[in-house]
Amino acid sequence: MIKLFVGLGNPGPDYEATRHNAGFWWIDALAHELKATLVPERSYHGLVARTSVHGQSVWLLQPQTFMNLSGKSVAALARFFKIQPEEILVAHDELDIPPGQVKLKRGGSHAGHNGLRDIHAQLGSPDYWRLRIGIGHPGVKAEVANWVLKKPSPDQRTLIEDSIEHSLKAHAAMLAGDMDKATLLVHTTKPPRPKPPRPEDR
Repeated sequence: MIKLFVGLGNPGPDYEATRHNAGFWWIDALAHELKATLVPERSYHGLVARTSVHGQSVWLLQPQTFMNLSGKSVAALARFFKIQPEEILVAHDELDIPPGQVKLKRGGSHAGHNGLRDIHAQLGSPDYWRLRIGIGHPGVKAEVANWVLKKPSPDQRTLIEDSIEHSLKAHAAMLAGDMDKATLLVHTTKPPRPKPPRPEDR
């Protein structure tokens, strides 16, 4: 089962609404779902919530180290509570997926994501779960740094929030350790509802 849910982002109001903070948005939504409150914990360099599900402690974490040092926070909490990499899920922004889509996978490379790169290094393993929240790509590699630190358009923000809401339907399966079911729930999206026919002009 997933014992530690991590959302990646940058701390402070300047970054709050930027694409790079999609992982924070996901953890905020999960905390709301679980009726958990994130509070500062200096020992783990982040905002932390602890809750209990079926008698098992579950942790929510938003590192406050800035993105490039996310692993410092994740590893501190995971080591203290003896949480294994495969019991960790990291929600993060994903350039290679369009807004409105989310993908779940375990392991693999960090694909140049600075938050994942540091988590790889600090945990000494890539074997944790990632919830990849699509933010789209600017189309030009040189624009990536600027893109992730900008706010999405209102339309894109709505798509991202809808995808977060959709993926949260899998949280019970994640907590139960049924990651096959969780993956199916995350990856199954209903086709958009057809728009009602416009009334004919009279």
